[in-house]
Amino acid sequence: MDSIPAAWPILIILSYRQIGIGRDDTMIESPWAYAALLLLCAGLFPFLEKRLSWRIFGVLPSIVLTYLMVTALSVLGFWQLNPEIQASQKLILGWLLPALMFLLLVSCDFKAILALGPRILAGFCCAVLSILAAILAVHWLLQGILPSDAWQTLASVGGGWIGGTANLVAVSQALQASPNALSNALLVDALCYSVWVLLLFASVPLQIRFNRLSKAPAMADQIAARQAENAPLQTEQKPMDTGLALLWLGVALAAGNAASALAGFMPKSEVLTDSAWSLLLATVFGIAASYTPLRRLSGSMTLASALLAVVVATIASKASFSGISSAPWFLLAGMLVLTLHGLLMTLAAKLFRFDLALCGISSLACVGGVATTPLLAAAYSPVLAPVGVLLAMLGYALGTGGGLLLASIFQSLGA
Repeated sequence: MDSIPAAWPILIILSYRQIGIGRDDTMIESPWAYAALLLLCAGLFPFLEKRLSWRIFGVLPSIVLTYLMVTALSVLGFWQLNPEIQASQKLILGWLLPALMFLLLVSCDFKAILALGPRILAGFCCAVLSILAAILAVHWLLQGILPSDAWQTLASVGGGWIGGTANLVAVSQALQASPNALSNALLVDALCYSVWVLLLFASVPLQIRFNRLSKAPAMADQIAARQAENAPLQTEQKPMDTGLALLWLGVALAAGNAASALAGFMPKSEVLTDSAWSLLLATVFGIAASYTPLRRLSGSMTLASALLAVVVATIASKASFSGISSAPWFLLAGMLVLTLHGLLMTLAAKLFRFDLALCGISSLACVGGVATTPLLAAAYSPVLAPVGVLLAMLGYALGTGGGLLLASIFQSLGA
């Protein structure tokens, strides 16, 4: 039954170019028609993913499929990049990106994150630092075969592999990376992440042997039980109603506008541009708002997911397939980064006596995010699922700053 209603967005998109929009009836020239098609594309794959059990969604997330589809439509000439549509793209990204960062963080319970204890937080810090170190090492190793703007792609991947896709996009836009750089970053993020998730789940049966070699005790059941009683992310228990949707959209846009206004007064550099400052300030506003009653309102993550799809579709509408030939080298770089990250985490486990559950959860909290980390944590032990949620949310808070820090290091090294 789901396959019949699921087909109508595809039919609309495929027939959209045939309805005669624009002077020559071949391109969309109206910003409103362009925005309508973007919204259709942004909603299509999330719509299908919820209703159909297609295997492709297990390999490529809906957000990556959205990016690839909109890129293809752009190459096929569904719209004309005239000044009006270019202004629309700039307006959408300028307003929605800071609002998106605010929404992602407002539901975090940072008191609960700090209550996890120094041992768990130390494991997460080792995961973050090992990813940053691995990216720098792989860039140095492959700089002779990667394109000159590879540092933008790798810095974006770094932001995504500390936080999530939203952080990856935010870092890419803050660096004013080329569309090809973002395309390669999204492909690396999706495909290498899929392999890494499989390896981490496959390692679950090895935890007793690993802990014996690292001489590490398992994470205390008392700490996990306390987190289970105080699981913070219960913001989606009730469906979003009209009032909440409008409230969240208004608050997020207001916070994003305030961040953009304050960014004009901040000191600038090649990395810390107005765009970068607005995203960092929106992150700070989101963290501050998480200490207010706003955190207890449902719906923020639902709206954040919708805005993320629109932002990615907008960025993809400026892209092309030129430069896609470098994608295999970036995929190699991504796998080398994760391999080195895994080796460094194994060394940290031996030095600091981390158990396999802490290493795996910390790693996936960075590389995966809040969608998959609780599942891996529950595979180790069901009571550890809240720890996975909290560490993944901490990654969202640090991802954009981590990616920009990585970009600054690349700049200082002459990239």
